[in-house]
Amino acid sequence: MTQGISHITLIVKDLQKTTRFLQDVFDAQVVYTSGDKTFSLSKEVFFLIHDLWLCIMEGESLKERTYNHIAFKIPDEEFEGYRAKVIAAGVELIPDRPRIKGEGRSLYFYDFDNHLFELHTGTLEERLRNYNG
Repeated sequence: MTQGISHITLIVKDLQKTTRFLQDVFDAQVVYTSGDKTFSLSKEVFFLIHDLWLCIMEGESLKERTYNHIAFKIPDEEFEGYRAKVIAAGVELIPDRPRIKGEGRSLYFYDFDNHLFELHTGTLEERLRNYNG
């Protein structure tokens, strides 16, 4: 049986630009940078976002956008503050999908490499309760 997610790795074109983006929007803390060393496939930077280990590695951006995404939980009362952070980061904020009452609010946005992120105020329990209503 698995014990949860170990880490998430994203391939990005510009490590420094993505580092600033992750720090500005997600308050990510850099815990390791490889510099010019490559222990894996390419240069990399490790972050902690809350207790999630996120890794970025240097490489080519995704060629196309999809709805595959990573969603981070945020408090509802901080929703507008996060919207301002996303806009200030200069990334594309996209319209929310249709929602039913009670499932929470979301901000969706693509980074510079076509990765889709979501900041969501709801929980699984709230969504199931409202879907099964």
